[in-house]
Amino acid sequence: MITREQFNQHCAALKGATHVIQWGGADVWKIGGKIFAIAPRVGEGEFQKISFKVNDFAYEVLPQKDGIVPAPYLARAKWIQIQSPNAMTDEDLIQHITDAYAIIAEKLTKSLRHELGL
Repeated sequence: MITREQFNQHCAALKGATHVIQWGGADVWKIGGKIFAIAPRVGEGEFQKISFKVNDFAYEVLPQKDGIVPAPYLARAKWIQIQSPNAMTDEDLIQHITDAYAIIAEKLTKSLRHELGL
């Protein structure tokens, strides 16, 4: 499973993405002020859960896998949470985070996307 540092590095590399610490120290990543991925803080050395936005199909399929659930508080908006380090490969997780960014960016206004260089 990717580390918190790798998670943050990947999100930071996405054009126009911004980072804030919210909700008790969670790393929250946004594009145009809209959240696309979250990694809440847990105990030192513990697995870091990661939540992100998914498309309709992924929301139906991914929670059927062990270690993946609808994200607490965000399930109604079609978010999932990775709760186990073995739930998916690092490559798949990185791709899903990139897809989450794209889903949210696509919903931004045309002028905001232009302002962000998207």
